[in-house]
Amino acid sequence: MAFKSFVAFLSIALAAHAATTGRVKCPDGNVASHSACCPLFVLRDDLQNTVFSHQCGEDTHETVRLNDAIAFYPAIKLKGSGAPLAASGGADGSMLIFPDVEPNFQANLGISDSVELLMPLLRNHTQVSAGGLIQFAAAVAMRNCPGAPKLEFMAGRPNATAPAPDGLIPEPQDSVDKIFARMNDGGNFSPDEVVALLASHSIARSDHVDPSIEAVPFDSTPFTFDTQIFVEVLLKGTGFPGMPNNTGDALSPLPLGSGVNVGEMRLQSDFLIARDPRTACTWQGFVNEQEKMTNAFRDAMAKLAVIGQNPSQLVDCSEVILDPIPASMASRRRMYFRIQAPVCPRRRSVGHMAGAWGLPPRAPGCCSRPSRSIRQVSSLNIDRSRPRAPSAIVAPGKSVRLT
Repeated sequence: MAFKSFVAFLSIALAAHAATTGRVKCPDGNVASHSACCPLFVLRDDLQNTVFSHQCGEDTHETVRLNDAIAFYPAIKLKGSGAPLAASGGADGSMLIFPDVEPNFQANLGISDSVELLMPLLRNHTQVSAGGLIQFAAAVAMRNCPGAPKLEFMAGRPNATAPAPDGLIPEPQDSVDKIFARMNDGGNFSPDEVVALLASHSIARSDHVDPSIEAVPFDSTPFTFDTQIFVEVLLKGTGFPGMPNNTGDALSPLPLGSGVNVGEMRLQSDFLIARDPRTACTWQGFVNEQEKMTNAFRDAMAKLAVIGQNPSQLVDCSEVILDPIPASMASRRRMYFRIQAPVCPRRRSVGHMAGAWGLPPRAPGCCSRPSRSIRQVSSLNIDRSRPRAPSAIVAPGKSVRLT
């Protein structure tokens, strides 16, 4: 009798503690701050085991790109000619709800691979909406890339009711003015926030800008979320990794590959934004500033993820995302080439770099006293068989550790 009384008392005490702390026990044994977060634990493990294999590989890259949030146009009914278009819903999963529409847009070439990867999970995890799956998958995927921040995830997005219209996604051949205007109209992003979002190019590769080559990285460490993209876009271009004169690419500083491996592609939009007087200082300011870059990217992604949604009606389930892999672990695996960016004595931001760097005149407020030098290699060798190993990226003929 005494034992039964103790068990009853313990159950009441645990229930009272849960009510006080706001924690709930999920059916699978996990504990969450809200019941809406419970289905995400199983989904997280399913994504890692069946899609990403716990690696910062091609599927991770493509899933991060699969974000239909900026295909949002709050004033779309008021612009253009002809019949008014229905306003798109931002981060609403329309890519998955209408898989035969948006993935076929020119700006979304290659997205269909990610859509096909996620469709089975959408069918199997019915408690998560399409918009929630896209955003959650991106947050889970980013965790696999050393140096990446832990992204926020808000659950509870309703499913899309219509596909987004074509022509809303910025493309690499667009002018800087057009890109900034679209990002401001679609999500009230400032030019500096656009630069922060472009940190995603640190782990990005291209399959379609140059149709003659595939899996072309935008920097020399495509499996590590680091500031290398902000260094290498500033370097002087010398050639193209594949065919020249493609729409949307510019001269690359590291165009040569080895065997089946390709060199590095530079997007025209990255090249121009890095040199635009509105964003040159912000771009340069991310070089060698890992924490600054990751914090800015995290905040901009949080803003992107709720475009078209009412955040007050969503539930913060960021706790389900595992802690990211520290950047220090990535740095121990780097073996690409020695590169030291000029650093300001006080601000530690990149200053005016001319000559071989091919930079424009110093923008107001940028540091102007570089204190280090750079040594550039002539080609890249990226071993695709080791998707998480930046050590497979080496200078021709030898491996040189970054110091």
